[in-house]
Amino acid sequence: MSNKIIIIPTYNEKENIESIIRKVFSLGEYDILIIDDGSPDGTGDIVKRLEAEFPQNLFILERTCKSGLGTAYIKGFEWALEKKYEFVFEMDADFSHNPNDLGKLYAACADGADLAVGSRYVNGISVIHWPIGRVIMSYFASVFVRKILGIKVYDCTAGFVCYKRKVLESINLEKIKMKGYGFQIEMKYTTNKLGFKIKEVPIIFEDRKRGTSKMSSGIFGEAFWGVIKLKFRKIKPLIK
Repeated sequence: MSNKIIIIPTYNEKENIESIIRKVFSLGEYDILIIDDGSPDGTGDIVKRLEAEFPQNLFILERTCKSGLGTAYIKGFEWALEKKYEFVFEMDADFSHNPNDLGKLYAACADGADLAVGSRYVNGISVIHWPIGRVIMSYFASVFVRKILGIKVYDCTAGFVCYKRKVLESINLEKIKMKGYGFQIEMKYTTNKLGFKIKEVPIIFEDRKRGTSKMSSGIFGEAFWGVIKLKFRKIKPLIK
């Protein structure tokens, strides 16, 4: 059992899930927790088949319906904390996050960061195969967040990150409200407000080659209004 766990939420990722699991395990350093939202395409069944091959390193939590990215990660965080993991990663299943960059995130935390962010925008714009409209929307969403919340993170919506255990232990996860990609903003903002060190690690983000995106206009609406509400929220560390 590793002290590093990668949480991967899934919904209809049968084209990618076995490949991403095998690629991560080829690196030899990580455990994987899949949070599957009742994928009708059989993603969960593929993971359960692979569990028999990797019984010490692969785990799955199944939910009955699609309940949002944020709630999936929170469920994963709670599981990882209970199992005493020291480094908790978030990563997509579709290879838009290169597993070879996991080591960069871990190195940043080992070198003093409390939260390492795989950043598309810290060194210009490093995105491949996205429509230009989506690049512009994503980039300026982070500009908007920086201006409103005063957080010095260039890729506020990034979903490729590594948390040290102490960060997640300090956050009252029940108070995290956003369920879509705004969840990523809320977690970074909360981490910053609690005084933890955030470091951005430059990565190249490549759009998925297989499967379909889960992005929707409702996700952006939630993030916009959620950021406005965050501006006025008081954030305190969780006291156990």
